[in-house]
Formats: sequence, structure tokens, C-alpha cells
Amino acid sequence: MSNLTKPLYTPDQRKRRNESVWTLVQGILAPVQFLIFIVSFCLVIRYLFTGDGYEIATVSIVIKTIALYLIMITGSIWEKVVFGKYLFADGFFWEDVFSMLVLALHTAYLYFLWNGTLSANELIYLALAAYVAYLINAAQFLWKLRVARYEGVADEIVLEEERNERNISGGMAT
Repeated sequence: MSNLTKPLYTPDQRKRRNESVWTLVQGILAPVQFLIFIVSFCLVIRYLFTGDGYEIATVSIVIKTIALYLIMITGSIWEKVVFGKYLFADGFFWEDVFSMLVLALHTAYLYFLWNGTLSANELIYLALAAYVAYLINAAQFLWKLRVARYEGVADEIVLEEERNERNISGGMAT
């Protein structure tokens, strides 16, 4: 890890993250939301190619949006527990910014579905835009998960090296 980069978590934040029930909640909700997305995406694509299944595609988009709201609410609680603020913590600032776009697109879909001002195809294309933004945002979070894992491994290596140095220098002094 470069000395020029700030670690994702301080030791206290890492401890809070590891001890928080909200970490488990996020770890469960994220793959569930992704599975809902996969099913919904397939239904949306089926509608676009065949013209069939608009209603089930619509229901799946609404379910995906509800799952998104749930993970955003619980994710904000997690961020508060770990970083002390509900959104835009330093370690996840840009992910949260992009999450706002994802939320805006999904919310716009619900709004236009409710008020009926867009055609079925326009709604489906809006859902696809929301899904593309969701995929980008999911990739951002997966990258951060990977960074956090590498930082955790790097921290363990440093601790082990420090223990070894103390043992070697301690042994030479006696």
C-alpha cells in the first residue's frame, strides 16, 4: 500500500465495521439486490425484444427499487456507525455521490410510472438507465471491498513483521 494513499478505514473504523450488525446486513442485502436486478434485467430485456411481459417487468423494477431503498437506508446506518456520518464519509464519498444518481433514476421511474406521463417503452428505457447506473455503482463498491480486503491483509503483514522484529531485537538484547 502506498504511503501517499489514505487507508479506507482507520483502526477504530475497521473495528466498528467488523463489530457492527449492519455490516452483516449489507453483506446479505447486496447479493440479494443483485439477484433481484438480474431477474428484473432479464424481464426488461425480454419485454424489449418480444413486447411481452411488460407487467411482470414493471413489477420487477418496482421490487428492485424497493430493494435499492432498503440497502441505501441500511447502508446509511452502517456508514453512521462506522464513520460517524450517514452519507459522504471520506472513504465512500464518490460511491455515495453516484448512489444519489442511482436513487434519482429509480425514483424518477416510480414517479413517471405513477403519473403516467411516459410510455411503456420510455419507462423501460429509464429503468435501463437506472440499471446501468446501478451496475457502475455496484462496481465502485466491489472495488472498495477489494481495497478493504487488501488493506486488512497488509495490516496483518505489518503487525506480523513488527512482532517478528520485537522478538528478534528482544532476543538479541538478552
